[in-house]
Amino acid sequence: MNIGLMGGTFNPVHLAHLRIAEEARELCGLDRVVFIPAADPPHKRLAGDVPFVLRCEMVRRAIAGNPAFELSDIEGQRGGKSYSIDTIEAFHRQQTLDRLFFIIGSDSFLEIGLWHRYAEIFRLCSLIVVERPGRPVSDPLAALPVAIRPEFSYTQAARRLEHATGTSIQFITGCPLDISSSEIRRLAAERHSITYLVPLEVEAYIKKQRIYTECQ
Repeated sequence: MNIGLMGGTFNPVHLAHLRIAEEARELCGLDRVVFIPAADPPHKRLAGDVPFVLRCEMVRRAIAGNPAFELSDIEGQRGGKSYSIDTIEAFHRQQTLDRLFFIIGSDSFLEIGLWHRYAEIFRLCSLIVVERPGRPVSDPLAALPVAIRPEFSYTQAARRLEHATGTSIQFITGCPLDISSSEIRRLAAERHSITYLVPLEVEAYIKKQRIYTECQ
């Protein structure tokens, strides 16, 4: 099976997250997509200190009814900083017969050289890079850290980077939904509508739990 792994703080999960996962699933032939909320993000403080369990529950509600989507709380169970490489290694051990695809936005890809043990990621799984509004990857090979560029070859027609181990980095354009979690948090904190930015089930849960008015 082809399994997509999609990490993030999901603070909150919103419609652009869901659309990115669906486009990656369809365009890259994924059998399922696993949403993996970060318990302790390594590169930035979690805005509002929203508890892991609440963010997991928002994801669970957002993906309910889609048989191709599932939730994993692996990073909360593991503890410590939520490094992507540790999560990918864990799935690689568990899913030995499956092909793994790590789904990220182009904004994250352009900063991948800052990730913990980033060079090891490409030996364990392929990447699917979905273009985010305002963050195009005009030269995929040049966007890679200099130290690992010799390990890749680029096929322009397919918009694909091939790694020496056989994994790849596929770039897809997708539907450019410019939705940000920070703006949703601001609107919710000021008690403005967040309808049509998040699934209705997530909106109702945010209001019921007062997540962005009390979890500050």
